[in-house]
Amino acid sequence: MTNIDIEKIKTYVNENISKFHNSKLESLKKLKLQNILKRKNPYLFKAKNILTANELIKTLLDAHLSSQEETIFGDFLEGLAVYICKEVYSGRKSSTEGIDLEFEKQSIIYIVSIKSGPNWANSSQITKMKENFKKAKKILRQGNTDLNVAAVNGCCYGKDNNTDKGDYFKFCGQEFWEFISGNKRLYLDIIEPLGFEARKRNEEFLQSFAGVINNFNEEFLKGFCSKGQINWEKLVIFNSEKNK
Repeated sequence: MTNIDIEKIKTYVNENISKFHNSKLESLKKLKLQNILKRKNPYLFKAKNILTANELIKTLLDAHLSSQEETIFGDFLEGLAVYICKEVYSGRKSSTEGIDLEFEKQSIIYIVSIKSGPNWANSSQITKMKENFKKAKKILRQGNTDLNVAAVNGCCYGKDNNTDKGDYFKFCGQEFWEFISGNKRLYLDIIEPLGFEARKRNEEFLQSFAGVINNFNEEFLKGFCSKGQINWEKLVIFNSEKNK
C-alpha cells in the first residue's frame, strides 16, 4: 500500500474534469427540440400547469441535463477511483465484462463494479452484476482454484448499512473511497478540487445554456403556440399521434 498525496488527486481532477464539462456542453449543443419533445410526457407538463414556452423549455432542458450529468459524471468518478486505487494498491481497469477495477489487498483480489450511487439497479441489473462477478472469479481462478477473490459493488456516494450481500459486498460513500485508498477522509478531500474547476467552467456553460433556451423558445413559439398560448393539442399530436 502506498499513501496518495492529495495534490496528485487535485492534479488528476484538474486534468480530467474538463472532459465532464466538455461532454455536458457537447450534449447541449447536439440537442434538437423535436427529439426532446418526442421523448417527454406532454400530459405531465400540462398537469403541472406550465403556461409559457420559456418555462416548458427550461423544464425540458433541466430534465435532460440531469440524466446526462449523472451518466457523464459517473464515468469521471469511476476513472478517479481507478486512478486512486492504482496509485495506492496498484489497481487496474479490468478487461472483464462488467468489472471496472481489480486490485489486491491483504492477500485478497478484489473485483469491483463501480456505480455513482446506491440506488442504481433493479432486480435484473443486480442479477446481471452477480453473473459478471461469477464469470470474473472463474477467469481469475483458472490455474489456481484456491485464489481468494471477493466481489464488491462500489458506490461513489450515499450509504448502505448492510454491506454483506452474500454474493458480494456493497461499499458506499466514505466506506468505498476508504476501501480503495486506505484514507478515511478521502471522500471529503475530493470535494474541493471538483468545486474549483466547476467555478471556472460555470460561465461558459451558462452562456451556452442560455443560447439553447433562446433558440428553442423561438422554435417552440413558431411550431406549438398560437395567440400567445401553448397549443397543447398540437403538441400532443406531435408527440403521440400514430406515424408522427
